[in-house]
Amino acid sequence: MGDVLAIGHRYPGVEETTWYGTPSLKVAGKGMCRLRTDPDALVMRVLDLSDRDALLEGQPDVFFSTPHYDASPYVLVRLDAIDPELLAELVEDAWRIRAPKRVVVGYDAGG
Repeated sequence: MGDVLAIGHRYPGVEETTWYGTPSLKVAGKGMCRLRTDPDALVMRVLDLSDRDALLEGQPDVFFSTPHYDASPYVLVRLDAIDPELLAELVEDAWRIRAPKRVVVGYDAGG
């Protein structure tokens, strides 16, 4: 989770907290990602179900789901198998999805 935290702190408003009793990152009180046990994985917010399905189909060795997440825009990530650059992209995407629009606009404008 150390890499995830470091990446998350690049973006304004991101806070380390807990979510369902596990370490997580949130922005404006909205969950971006969290650790999960049984099975061990990172629960990551994605844009929509199509994005989630593309990740699951494209890299099944990295991404998976459980019945609990099958109908939601979250994907489970094997942290020991994901490319660090892809992980950084996913964290940024999750931040952009969950952060207030004014915060994203300000960040993109260099502020």
